[in-house]
Amino acid sequence: MNQRTKVFLFLVLLHLSNTWAQVNNLSISDTIDLLTDKSYEAYDDFNYRDAIKYASMLVDKGEDYNNDYYKFLGYDILGAIYGESDDTVQGRIFSEKALEIARVAGSDSLIAWGTMNLAIIYSENPKTLPKAIRFFKESIAVNEKNNASVKNYLAYINLAWTYLENGQIEEASDTLKKAREISKTQQIDSEDKLYEELLFARYYLGKKKYTQAKIELNSVAKKADKDSVVDVALEAYENLTLVYEQTDDFKNAFESLKKYNHYNNKAIAKKRIQETAKAKASFNIKRAKKDLELAIKEKEYSQELVSKSRLLNIILVISTLILAIALIIYLLFLKTRKKYIAQLKTNNKELKIAKEKAEELSLAKSKFLATVSHELRTPLYGVIGIATLLKDDENLKSYQDDLESLKFSAGYLLALINDFLMLNKVDAEVVKLSQIPYQLDSLVEKIIKSFEFTLKQNSNTFHVHIDENIPNSLSGDPMRLSQILMNLIGNAIKFTTKGNIWLNICLMEIDERGRYKTRFTVKDDGLGISPEEQKIIFDEFIQIDSKNHDYKGTGLGLTIVKKLLTLFDSHITLESESGKGSEFSFLLYLEKNKEPTLALAAENNMSEVYLQRGGHALVVDDNRINQKVTKKILKKYGIQSSLASDGRQAIEMVLNNNYDIVFMDINMPNVDGMSATREIRKFNKEIPIIALTAVELDEMKTKILDSGINHILHKPYLMREFLDTIQQYMPLKQI
Repeated sequence: MNQRTKVFLFLVLLHLSNTWAQVNNLSISDTIDLLTDKSYEAYDDFNYRDAIKYASMLVDKGEDYNNDYYKFLGYDILGAIYGESDDTVQGRIFSEKALEIARVAGSDSLIAWGTMNLAIIYSENPKTLPKAIRFFKESIAVNEKNNASVKNYLAYINLAWTYLENGQIEEASDTLKKAREISKTQQIDSEDKLYEELLFARYYLGKKKYTQAKIELNSVAKKADKDSVVDVALEAYENLTLVYEQTDDFKNAFESLKKYNHYNNKAIAKKRIQETAKAKASFNIKRAKKDLELAIKEKEYSQELVSKSRLLNIILVISTLILAIALIIYLLFLKTRKKYIAQLKTNNKELKIAKEKAEELSLAKSKFLATVSHELRTPLYGVIGIATLLKDDENLKSYQDDLESLKFSAGYLLALINDFLMLNKVDAEVVKLSQIPYQLDSLVEKIIKSFEFTLKQNSNTFHVHIDENIPNSLSGDPMRLSQILMNLIGNAIKFTTKGNIWLNICLMEIDERGRYKTRFTVKDDGLGISPEEQKIIFDEFIQIDSKNHDYKGTGLGLTIVKKLLTLFDSHITLESESGKGSEFSFLLYLEKNKEPTLALAAENNMSEVYLQRGGHALVVDDNRINQKVTKKILKKYGIQSSLASDGRQAIEMVLNNNYDIVFMDINMPNVDGMSATREIRKFNKEIPIIALTAVELDEMKTKILDSGINHILHKPYLMREFLDTIQQYMPLKQI
């Protein structure tokens, strides 16, 4: 039972107690007053054993005096106790019993009270939401009948809360408006008014009316700060943080988050105290239940004493013996349980500390990998770019093999970086499959080209077979499929020398949804894998000895394959014998691309020969080496270029000069690439702006494109990719 439930029950109880006494003109005895006070006092202190005892006595008094109010009150308190101790089934039974008594008695006040309590209990479970709303509306109808508008104010607040928690925003709005109408004409408790304002703010937030949400939330937060209302302040600052983030006001978002953390620490401390009391209470309620059952039995025995005193004496003796034995067993159990609880607390404390350390380490690891990735990709761009330019220089033909080795080594280092980052992302469950068009033959061709050097180095022959019944134009995630195939093919090349590698893509069937169930197989006639090694080969950082000592790898390739295939709801199978090669295979459901795009068609018809284009480009990069590489590449294709070292300089140069294209780095001093692009778009919306960046695209891609950038090239990029981008975005000029 949450905080709003307890507040509601307490307020309604006080009001209803007075109403019942006035309507029925009853004078409640001191004994009944004492039982009621003791019951609620014990309930608020989590002393459920005494609360059950006093509530049961209220039920008994109601039976003795045939008073429906006492019986209702007793059962209602019992329902609240069992609901609070997580025995919701028993709690609903008692609460429904209370409502049944109210209906039989025909008391509107009790019916409104009982239906409200059940509505709140059922609202805690989404499966029973329709029941909860039905009971809310019944309570409201009864109160309207009796002009009990103050009670309906609380009913409307609780109903609106329920609607918001379950995403029914418009229903919540109508309900909150009714509550506000009541608060304009009736004296409403200031804390209840805070909940009203908070719920209105949550409604505005749900409708993305950020200005109104911000005004309401700041007002609520200020009042909650003043009155130290922790629950309201906590939710107000949490939602304020969300509003500021949605409106890119990160400074205020940070300040709101600090306030949220301040109140969250208070709430956690309060929750720990409550949980400790609740744990104790859960134990006491079991004892109270036994005591209650025993009391009922004793009452039955005493009633039979009048006619069967001898039998009663025998029963009492037997009961005493049973109780003595039970007490001994109970004491032994209590001693063992106490020791177990102490050990459990120690274990939980150690587990919590370990969990916090693990979370800190995981966050530090993610930040470290992202930073290292960026810092390594930037110089690698220079290495690969310069190696590519030198390799194409006719005067350096005698150094072709050395330059190819240099380029391969840089590419190998880049592959290692990508492997570590991919593993980290999959483990963090941030990798999601995309659904974009691609061509199967083009994807396979690019993979084969990326291994040309290593195939030649190991004197291997590559064989490809693609089933002609599989559509060439597909829709899915070509990047993840490429990563899987490249890891498997790379492993096959690593363990094969002067041999053969096969890639077979075969159609198995077409399912009822029109998907192509396809088997991908990567096979080699290399060293093979022993049965012992097959048991561990998919574990992280596991290396199997290879005769090719120049190519060891990280031991992450097959781990990444296994984890990526789980995203496709697939798995890898391995068949191998030592000395007889290996065969890895997996099944995927491929989907045909029903609407081929212009970009896809352009990819198929892209010329291998790039014309001398002419034109003028602006290269924006804070790294002098990277500036030099990009400038040389552009010069090779007849494109003049100017250089800018940061975003501020780039803005001024675009404003004062005419450029055909801008190549923009993202992370730069003074003004970053995205901020510079947003400023340029204010006065020039036509010029193509291409991002050349080493940042992690999974996290930044959307933000980069939203800034006004047309296209992203991830450093270090392939030369073909760079030239394709120029051909797509830069018009051909006469030279």
